[in-house]
Amino acid sequence: MSEDDFSSFANEMRGVQRLVHDRADTGKPRTDRRQIAERRAAAQVSNQTTTVDGLSDQFIIDVGAEDELYWARNGVQDTQIRKLKAGQVPFDGSLDLHGMTVEKARITLWDFLAEATRFEIRCVRITHGKAARLDGRRPLIKSHVNTWLRQHPQVLGFVSCQPRHGGTGAVYVLLKRTMLEGRDE
Repeated sequence: MSEDDFSSFANEMRGVQRLVHDRADTGKPRTDRRQIAERRAAAQVSNQTTTVDGLSDQFIIDVGAEDELYWARNGVQDTQIRKLKAGQVPFDGSLDLHGMTVEKARITLWDFLAEATRFEIRCVRITHGKAARLDGRRPLIKSHVNTWLRQHPQVLGFVSCQPRHGGTGAVYVLLKRTMLEGRDE
């Protein structure tokens, strides 16, 4: 290097300070692995509790996006379930659980079924969706609804809907009726 080159270089570097550390600042805060692990553990614990409403998450029956759902309580006539599956039992109420968290869906479903029971509704439709999850696992709300409806005391049975009513993304739900006083049925 000539004296002239060294002088030019020194001139260009005037005012520049040496870096104290050798890592670039990416602008992203470092992840706290301990905090992430604690959050994951807390999420797992909360999913394994039974809430006051009686709908438990202790054992969820995983179902696929295109799986048809079918369940009937012991003693329910096959003809009733066949009519339900064929869409021959009119539904008088409908609930859409799309975009809800699991806990919000549980509360909304419980309240909806309580109201349907209070009004002596025989059949309702629940739209749970069938969205494939980003992590490749089974549909979350659909799997939970499949499990919860089996636990609900007012549910006699349920089947996946006809394509015109949501197909495998919704279910018709047959409910018990307590028969209001003075009703002729």
